[in-house]
Amino acid sequence: MKRLLFASVVFILFGCAPRQNAQSVDSSLAKPAALPDLGPAPELTNETWLNVDSPLRLADLRGRVVMIEMWTFGCINCQNVMPALKEWHAKYKEQGLVIIGNHYPEFSYEEDLTNLKDAIARFDIQYPVTQDNDGATWRAYKNRYWPTLYLIDKQGHIRYVHIGEGRYTETEENIKALLEEN
Repeated sequence: MKRLLFASVVFILFGCAPRQNAQSVDSSLAKPAALPDLGPAPELTNETWLNVDSPLRLADLRGRVVMIEMWTFGCINCQNVMPALKEWHAKYKEQGLVIIGNHYPEFSYEEDLTNLKDAIARFDIQYPVTQDNDGATWRAYKNRYWPTLYLIDKQGHIRYVHIGEGRYTETEENIKALLEEN
């Protein structure tokens, strides 16, 4: 209990989980073949989508690997993750990876759709982005931090979660492992 309390205080004060705690959480995820089944991914119910013709639903994406990134355009950590997301989108979209940016604003200026569109253009984001101003998807995933990445397998189950920056090689290995699964 003391360790959890300490980790919570460190996160509140410094904006990140203590390294030792993050390692213990991710230790079971280190081997791609051993990715746990973390349960069914909550469906996406957002209505405002950018970079796609119509709203995406996980049920319609069965047979594909989906990465959902919880982000907001004013978050520097989210901006630092973007190069990896754009690289993975370009590299693996033809193999069945669908990256979805779930934009949940922290500040009122991030709620404005025009500002979101400008940010998507400025950062040259090509993958689908959904506006989650009411936080429905954010809450459905019980998410608390920007950025957080969720990898969802071809059957619609969450198999990997990563909070914050880093672990790019590990995340990419897990993308490849899930793409190889039947």
